[in-house]
Amino acid sequence: MSAKGSIVIDLKFERRQVDAALVGAFKGHRVLMADTANADLSDARYALLWKPDLDLFTRAPKLEILFSGGAGVDGILAVPGLPDLPVVRFVDESLTVRMSEWVVLQALTHLRQGPTYLKQQRERVWNERAQPEAKDLTVGVMGLGVLGQDSVRKLKIMGFNVVGWSRSKKQIDGVETFDTGGLDAFLAKTDILVGLLPLTDDTRGMFDAALFAKLRQGGALGKPVFINAGRGGSQVEADVIAALENGILGGASLDVFEREPLDAESPLWGMENVVITPHAASASDVSVLFRAVEAQIERYEAGEPLRHVVDRATGY
Repeated sequence: MSAKGSIVIDLKFERRQVDAALVGAFKGHRVLMADTANADLSDARYALLWKPDLDLFTRAPKLEILFSGGAGVDGILAVPGLPDLPVVRFVDESLTVRMSEWVVLQALTHLRQGPTYLKQQRERVWNERAQPEAKDLTVGVMGLGVLGQDSVRKLKIMGFNVVGWSRSKKQIDGVETFDTGGLDAFLAKTDILVGLLPLTDDTRGMFDAALFAKLRQGGALGKPVFINAGRGGSQVEADVIAALENGILGGASLDVFEREPLDAESPLWGMENVVITPHAASASDVSVLFRAVEAQIERYEAGEPLRHVVDRATGY
């Protein structure tokens, strides 16, 4: 494989960000933009994608590898007629750090009564609220991949009790972990539930009314809190709203939604115990993304195995 292959890019970033990051990137490769009118993609060997257009694989029939433009790959795997090509996840320290920072921030926000104090500030109310310590709460992290394990580690540094759940059993020093058969026991211990699950057939709609009802009630915060930065399709938004309205949940921090952008009419916008961020918890740095893809292509063209290839059977 001596000839360097062309790369087609189809990402969610603003074009100016992509153009700036492309300066000096992918040297020796021809870079093609999928959204360029009449662009000839027929010789492209690599594609860097987020949620590709349905006709991309017809326009680029010689693709050999699909690189994800983010940590998730469900937007690629969901494309009808997806060719049988390796799909490679974006795994990078900066992506991991950004996510775990967001998770810790949200856990601390609810621990320290952030939404309540913001409401009081708007109303010019001076009223000190009871605030438990981190050690008084158990944070349950669902999804123990790279992002989940880093979040677990940092939550423990902040003093939270932490338990973890994943489909298959994981061993993490100093952390009690559960698998599919132990889901109810995991939920019963959890005061703050953190969703970092990939979107698969098994996890779609997993965060629903039945699951929320199994979270621990009467803990140090009174009501459990739901934090989701995994995938929007893993939550049933109507059930999240109902659980907040009915007092099953005492608060939420949501970075992902069933449909994005979140509809302006969604009740979530107006809920004072809800923190909303626009799918920005672990926003990819496009320059870092390009460097990661470059490194993978160099490995491939040198005859070395790719890293972080998705297992189509599990979806991650």
